[in-house]
Amino acid sequence: MPTALIAALGGLIPILVPSFVAYLVPKGRGSKLRLPLALITALIVIFVMRMWWTNPAAEEEAVAESTSLLAWIVGLPLFGSVAVLFFPRNSPRVLQWATLGFMFAALAVSLPLLRVDMGRTFHFNQDIVWLAKFGIHWHVAVDGISLWLIILTNFTVPIAAYASFGSIHARMKEWCFSLLLLQAGMLGSFVALDLFLFYVFWELMLVPMYVMIGVWGGTNRIKAAIKFFLYTMFGSVLMLAAILYLAYTYAKLNGGTPSFDYFELQRVLLPRHIQLWLFGAFTLSFVIKVPMFPVHTWLPDAHTEAPTGGSVILAAVMLKLGTYGYLRFCIGLFPEASTELAANLAGVAVLGGIIYGALCAYKQDDVKRLVAYSSVAHLGYVMLGLFAATPASVEGAVLQMINHGISTGALFLLVGVIYDRRHTRQVDEFGGLTKVMPIYAVLFIIATMASVGLPGTNGFVGEFMVITGTFVSTRLGHFNGIQAVGAAIGVILGALYMLNVVQKMFFGPITKPENKKLHDVNNREIIALAPLVIAIFAIGLFPNIFLSRMRGATDRVLGDLQARVEQSPAPRFYQGPIRLLARRPEAPQTAEAAAAEASPSPSPPPSGLAQ
Repeated sequence: MPTALIAALGGLIPILVPSFVAYLVPKGRGSKLRLPLALITALIVIFVMRMWWTNPAAEEEAVAESTSLLAWIVGLPLFGSVAVLFFPRNSPRVLQWATLGFMFAALAVSLPLLRVDMGRTFHFNQDIVWLAKFGIHWHVAVDGISLWLIILTNFTVPIAAYASFGSIHARMKEWCFSLLLLQAGMLGSFVALDLFLFYVFWELMLVPMYVMIGVWGGTNRIKAAIKFFLYTMFGSVLMLAAILYLAYTYAKLNGGTPSFDYFELQRVLLPRHIQLWLFGAFTLSFVIKVPMFPVHTWLPDAHTEAPTGGSVILAAVMLKLGTYGYLRFCIGLFPEASTELAANLAGVAVLGGIIYGALCAYKQDDVKRLVAYSSVAHLGYVMLGLFAATPASVEGAVLQMINHGISTGALFLLVGVIYDRRHTRQVDEFGGLTKVMPIYAVLFIIATMASVGLPGTNGFVGEFMVITGTFVSTRLGHFNGIQAVGAAIGVILGALYMLNVVQKMFFGPITKPENKKLHDVNNREIIALAPLVIAIFAIGLFPNIFLSRMRGATDRVLGDLQARVEQSPAPRFYQGPIRLLARRPEAPQTAEAAAAEASPSPSPPPSGLAQ
């Protein structure tokens, strides 16, 4: 018994010590802040210990994969968005707690995803016929790539919601409805493997974000909301046309049986000219969402006018749907076209994303607009990693999606804090804030260090992997070295504009009398920022927790890409008639595949390059 007790206490020490330190840190604050900080620290330490010391492969057989788990993850916030409409409008506290309850429930339900070794395959597969006549299914599944984006969504959205409740007071019911509906749309987009279903969730996200900017935004909110809507809708219409063409083509090849299933449409082998057009339609839709130059101009306006909670969600999650969509659908459905155009697109990512975004950020006088342009630069690294298509660059790109959501989400929260006090975001209006807001200054500098990629923070590992992976890439022709150097220059420029704004806002004398009476961060703001700050160091110090879970999925994507490109290299890839390839071995069983196996076919299907 004493031995067991000592062992149990020894296992609790790594949890209790950081929690106790977190409890002691906020001097002069009551238990309403100390206890939540200790709890947040304990939960994140437990997460790190559980993910670091556990061999997921050893548990794979013991974990039962529920086919309805993903439906619960998407359904909880969707049901919550409808449920809050029946709550009394004159009870804002009830609405707020109910909204947070649905969000934390979605987070809790998504945690079992972490118990499964993702490997190369898809998990928690659920395929239910939705509209049989059109071949539309409720088909959802998760792999090592979408896993972390689901966790990121359910981690950051409650933080943004909790922080927003301190500044949003009008139309609380509509605000809560928009938050939950937006969360459901984003989660659905990450798990959907039926392209029609993906498009439904893709468009579902557009409505609540448009409303959030247009109703609760700043002075020019209507212009920013319309600009956001038009840009996104333009790309979405092109993607819809490409999806319909793919489904129509598949039906012609499969005896008139239509399908929007991702794995079935992967089998459609297209000649070069058709593939380039479809690739262009999908890619334009996704690069608008990222966004990439020259279709990026909606982002600074949307971020500047959006309320703080909307900006956090937009930066932390919504922009990742563009990078995720390119990785999943553009590379997965059109591997030859993505390879042929990789070098050109990588040049746009470096010059029009990383360097141009950094230079624009440096010239901004509005700190929120500066952070918005920094997103263009940071997501340029993500797209460069995807275009380079090496194991290191793709893993670094997926990790950088998570990193950007954490660090930039924290920066937007911090900008919202100072705006609530001064009602201005002009850099010249501040100065010497460390003297009156020391805790705020420390938090801002930590988020800044993560944004510029300081070793030990989350931003370092992802950018380093993208740059090194780009340098050794064979997909970029003779430009890989130049583009890697350009990305490295972007790191220097990022440090320049971020440290410049830190120097202007926080150091030197207090020149504005209004700044002398500013209050430091309150309990709500510290509780909202604490998980993000701790996550910055957790990812920076233990990146393999995240990389090990995504490695199998990224290897699968690159393996499928290499198999297709080797047999039909660009720019002279497949020129023959449209035909069907063999089904991918990692593809989960679908209702269509099961039906095909159950009923004998009069003639064998055409063989393909993937056999």
